Order: sequence, then structure tokens, then C-alpha cells
Amino acid sequence: MPELPEVEVVRRGVADHAIGRTIASVEVLHPRAVRRQPGGAPELAGRLTGRTLAAARRRGKFLWVDLEGPDGAPDGAVLVHLGMSGQLLVQPAERPDEAHLRVRLRFDDGRSELRFVDQRTFGGLTAVDTVVVDGETVPTLVAHIGRDPLDPRFDLEAAVGAYRRRRTELKRALLDQNVVSGIGNIYADEALWRAKLHSLRPTTRLTRPEGRRVLTAAVEVMGEALAAGGTSFDALYVDVHGESGYFERSLAVYGREDEPCLRCGTAIVRSSFTNRSSYWCPTCQKAPRRTTVRGLA
Repeated sequence: MPELPEVEVVRRGVADHAIGRTIASVEVLHPRAVRRQPGGAPELAGRLTGRTLAAARRRGKFLWVDLEGPDGAPDGAVLVHLGMSGQLLVQPAERPDEAHLRVRLRFDDGRSELRFVDQRTFGGLTAVDTVVVDGETVPTLVAHIGRDPLDPRFDLEAAVGAYRRRRTELKRALLDQNVVSGIGNIYADEALWRAKLHSLRPTTRLTRPEGRRVLTAAVEVMGEALAAGGTSFDALYVDVHGESGYFERSLAVYGREDEPCLRCGTAIVRSSFTNRSSYWCPTCQKAPRRTTVRGLA
């Protein structure tokens, strides 16, 4: 699933090529792409047609586009759920439809279209209302999501304190989007490796310097991934022009089971983590003596 760097790459593409354009029509080609819209395709079309795309924004892994009505007043937003394989593409109007095209937005200028393509149909588009939270207007469905480490208003010390007050394991805390958003499975493993901390480290034993270290590492690795266009393990994650990212080549632990640690040479280990995997170095990231935490938050 796309994480913060991949979503930010898509956001920038939408900002460069779609903002300021007015939607002339909405075509829904698969009902699952609008299943989160209470009124389905007719409601999505009604809430988007005639609206202008005002700004492409993101919080963590959540992407949305602010809308303006015909009178120029704010008029909600369209939330983009990329899911496992969603792609938001800016394509010439004359280009043939993609095999898994789900939603098409045509603009009144008759130039390129904004297309939502999704092979696995886990994603979709939803027109939503917005609310002001902490001085910022966000979709109602995103109001509970914490700021991400790349947000200029992100409070590092507050985030460290929130982690230390929890009774859980460090990787679980990193993946909790309500505390700090944007850190997914890939970048959690990479940040933990850089910080030399184990995923099972109890947050109740996390020192403030360690908390700062792992969040600083998350900022660094996601910034590097963003510069590389994100991480693409297959052809499903692409930017708005259909281009893949190449940060996969720079991953230190994720997906590198049995390969040597880039720091000490020890073979990287893969362990089960919920319905996913964790990758870590048993030398650089010492496992805690107790690998379970009572009263998980």
C-alpha cells in the first residue's frame, strides 16, 4: 500500500497538472470505486460537476483535493483512497482507456483528464464535507488523523511523549495513524533500523532520546524516498504520469531477508507482524528480553 512518500508524489502531480481546472463531467465505470459515497455514483457526480479543483493536499497517507463552487466559495473536498493498487493519472483525453479505469473526471477546458485506475478495486473517490481542526480545514473523515513528520506544524516532542504514554510495542505505535500519520510498514522498518531499535521495544521503556531518534530517522528515510519518487515493488504504484519510483534500491532492511546488513553484515531477519512482516538486523537491533507487552493500547 502506498505510504507517505508515494502519496506525496501523487499529490504533487495533481497539484501541477489539475489544480485550477473545473470538472465538466464525472464518469464512474465501476461501483466499488464509489462504495464509500452514501449516494453512489450519482451523488459523487452531483458534488463534483461544476466544481473547481482548488488545492491538492495530504496528511500522512490520506490524499484529498479541496473543491470550490461556481461562486468561488469552498465546497468540500474529494478524498482519494489509493488502497492497494489505486492510481491517479493525468492522461490526454484521446488516450485509450486503461484496463482498470474506474472513474474519469473530464475538465471544461477539454484537455487532459484525471483518471482513477485501480486493479484490485480497494480504493476509490469520495466527495466529503470538511471541518476546521487545529486551525486547518480537513475532510471530516481525516479529522482524527495525526500530523505527519514532514508537516511544518508537526510537534516532535509531543509525539515522543504520546508514544511513551502508550502501553504497546514500538512498531505498533509508529503505525498508529492517530498519533503520527504517514509511517507505514516499509518506512517503520527502515526507521527502526536507522535508529537501532527493535520493533518489539515496549513504548513504556522508550527514552525521549530514543523516541526523537526513531522519528528523526523516519523523517530522513521518507524524505529520501520522496526524492526518489517513492518505493515501487510492482507496476501498481506510479505517479500521475505512470512512472514508477525507485527507492526500493535504497532500502536497508525491508524485503532483504537473509541478505547482509549494510551496517554490520549480519543476515537480515524477517519475522511475522500481524498480517505483514517485519525486517530487522538481530545484531544492530537487539530484541527486548520480554517480547510481549501487557495491556496493549
